[in-house]
Amino acid sequence: MSNDITLVLGATGNTGRRVAARLRLRDTPVRAASRSSHPPFDWFHPAGWDQVLRGVTVAYVVPPPVPGPVHDLVARAEAAGVRRLVLLSGHGADDWGDSAFGLDMRSAEDAVRGSALEWTVLRASNFAQNFDGHPFRVPLAAGELALPAGAVPEPFIDLEDVADVAAAVLCEPGRHAGRVYELTGPRGLTWAEAVELISRASGLPIVYRRISPAEYTATLVQEGWSEHEAQHLAEMFVLLERGAAAWTTDDVATVLGRAPRTFEDFVLRATAADAWRC
Repeated sequence: MSNDITLVLGATGNTGRRVAARLRLRDTPVRAASRSSHPPFDWFHPAGWDQVLRGVTVAYVVPPPVPGPVHDLVARAEAAGVRRLVLLSGHGADDWGDSAFGLDMRSAEDAVRGSALEWTVLRASNFAQNFDGHPFRVPLAAGELALPAGAVPEPFIDLEDVADVAAAVLCEPGRHAGRVYELTGPRGLTWAEAVELISRASGLPIVYRRISPAEYTATLVQEGWSEHEAQHLAEMFVLLERGAAAWTTDDVATVLGRAPRTFEDFVLRATAADAWRC
């Protein structure tokens, strides 16, 4: 067991809490940081960053939803003696072109990849667990998911695979230095096909309906999202319809030595937990 501290930012989030749990099972000293941790970590209050970084050797970084702060964090991390960074980003980021989506992730990649530290970037597809959590569980439980997505497939990645890869990379210094891993599921599914699988497995009458990006934005705003947040999510679907992230990779197997979990496996687990019953 090493005495080096591994920092997990966003430790209460989808990937962070899973990564922290895996590291603890490996007997890895973990500092799980979030706005509610002690010491707290807040992307928009950098005065507390130095305390969080003290004694840290490697950090798992989930970027904030705005460009810029990761550049400042990297500088602080270098000064604090951090040696390695593992960044979560989005699948196919090199192919996003002039899209307004993902400027936060691309800024974070520039910061990490331009640093003097050993780095690894994990670019993940859309999470399968978005269907049994935020933002899709509630509309699915109500019987209809309406999105601006058509016939272009999405290779949904299971969050458990993302966490398995992240934990492995964090615990294997040197092996993954300078690598960009594109993390996808084993095959692509259209969003309509994904909803059909959920409906069949759960036995619930759930349908998919395609709407325009403008309609989706308006719906999200009515549900309480800010205009900026709604437009950002709608822009993701516009980007996906270009096919920029429709391709699959073997990178999960490269890191873990096994195939990624299927979307059907996720659906069976979520159905067993009654994820879509009101």
